[in-house]
Amino acid sequence: MPKFTKSPWVMHYDGSSCNGCDIEVLASMTPLYDIERLGVVNTGDPRQADILLITGGINYYNESVVRQIYSQMPEPKVVVAVGICACSGGVFRDCYNIKGGVDTTIPVDVYVPGCAARPESIIDGIVQALEVLEKKSAASAAPTEGESNA
Repeated sequence: MPKFTKSPWVMHYDGSSCNGCDIEVLASMTPLYDIERLGVVNTGDPRQADILLITGGINYYNESVVRQIYSQMPEPKVVVAVGICACSGGVFRDCYNIKGGVDTTIPVDVYVPGCAARPESIIDGIVQALEVLEKKSAASAAPTEGESNA
């Protein structure tokens, strides 16, 4: 489990989903699964979020919203695609208004497949995201060539 000096904040965005994965994301925050025991805090503000958790596919209407949310998040940031629709477009992939998975719009760091993704899988994806976040934090804190820590 990664070590952080502050609690990582997660922002959940529902793309164009059937809400099955959204219900499972909410279930992962209930006392039964309790993702907050890992120090994770849920937020609705992208400027405070470290992890963007997206459910549902990307369509042509929400594409600009997803890009805007992603651009508002501070570095380092991690994106988790939850559910097969967020991973690849899922059963809606061939619909006229679906562009595809989240990675058609922004870079994705962790994929959590499933229809609907189970709370255990979502929590595992967030733990993976915390590891990615720690690596990105360490990489951004490391001095570049020619710099010193003095």
